[in-house]
Amino acid sequence: MTHPLIAVVGSINMDVAVRVAALPGPGETVSGSDAVLSLGGKGANQAIAALRLGGDVGLIGCVGDDAFGAAARHMLASEGLDLDGVRTIAGAATGVALITIGSNGQNMITVSPGANAALSVEAVMSQISLLSHAKVLLLQNETPPQAAHAAIQRVRAGGGLVLCDPAPAAGYDPALIAAADIITPNETEAGILTGIAVTDRVSAFAAARWLVQRGARNAVVKLGAQGVVHAGAAGEGVVPAPSVTALDMVAAGDCFNGALAVALGEGIGLGDALVFACRAAAIAVTRPGASASMPHRHALD
Repeated sequence: MTHPLIAVVGSINMDVAVRVAALPGPGETVSGSDAVLSLGGKGANQAIAALRLGGDVGLIGCVGDDAFGAAARHMLASEGLDLDGVRTIAGAATGVALITIGSNGQNMITVSPGANAALSVEAVMSQISLLSHAKVLLLQNETPPQAAHAAIQRVRAGGGLVLCDPAPAAGYDPALIAAADIITPNETEAGILTGIAVTDRVSAFAAARWLVQRGARNAVVKLGAQGVVHAGAAGEGVVPAPSVTALDMVAAGDCFNGALAVALGEGIGLGDALVFACRAAAIAVTRPGASASMPHRHALD
């Protein structure tokens, strides 16, 4: 097995998670479990997922010069992740995600971006060697779009693939749709991007085709327990999700994207790569936490 070089440009957060019997409604206060502090952020989650599954991963992102930033750096380093691309921003707070998790694994998340908003083109270009040699670039929407575009240019010049996770979808740069070799919204994000209410596989295919018509080479719409549908240059298809009992769905999509990047980097075709990614995400939802839930390769093999 080769170890593909994967570049991740994205967010680094600390997550504060509380479990409740039922998610609160507007204006409602509910009691929950003790708060759990852990590493999160879509960039960090996807980087750790790819690393644990066999990728050679470089992460480009920012933390603040506070206690959360120090904790995030320590947790990333403990995974064996290269931190050359992780900058500490003086005077900035580290990004924080406040997560409430219901008994069925569904969640509500509020994010304060903090230092993630300071990720600059200059910071991205300082990692030109990583980007020029990357087989796959992983992007999300929790850092400035100009940083994403700078990374895309370098990875494209080196012949790498661009994998875009348009999450959160609000305010997503339309130019990033056309820049994607593969774009991977979930049903909610697909609805925001396309204006199509995604409720089943039929509507998911309609959304995927809409994204392809706007320039994405391939579009994958994630449907949770229903698996995924895909359309584009690699053809159209459905990949069912393994049947599991979900404990915590936080970062399941991040696990999916990290796994997909590894499989694609190893030269696996999109259809089989999606099977691999669905299996990885199915394991992740049976475990608590964000980055902590990411499986190692032996769990899939």
